[in-house]
Amino acid sequence: MGFLGILLMVVFVLSALFLILIVMLQDEGGDGLGGIFGGGGASQVGNRSGNILTRITSVLAAVFLLSSFGLAWLNRTPDGGDVEAAARRLEAQQGGSVEWWVTDDDSPQAAPDGE
Repeated sequence: MGFLGILLMVVFVLSALFLILIVMLQDEGGDGLGGIFGGGGASQVGNRSGNILTRITSVLAAVFLLSSFGLAWLNRTPDGGDVEAAARRLEAQQGGSVEWWVTDDDSPQAAPDGE
């Protein structure tokens, strides 16, 4: 993982932690950030204190999602890394169809006499 991957991982972890913190700070009654600054409701932050927390939460959620998509894109497997391509390579090596689910133990055998 190069510099970009490490940077995305740091942004991912920090946005996740801040998102958890902001969601935990929100109050059901809509006071939210106003209670942190000594009570008094929304008068210290403004009439739209709920919108501040909503915007912060939205921005953090967008950063979290974009960084997670970026990490997924950076850490994707190469084109030949899927199961279907591996099965085709194995089939080509053995010169025919490969029945990987059949083992030597599964082959039908005659039951011993007397049983």
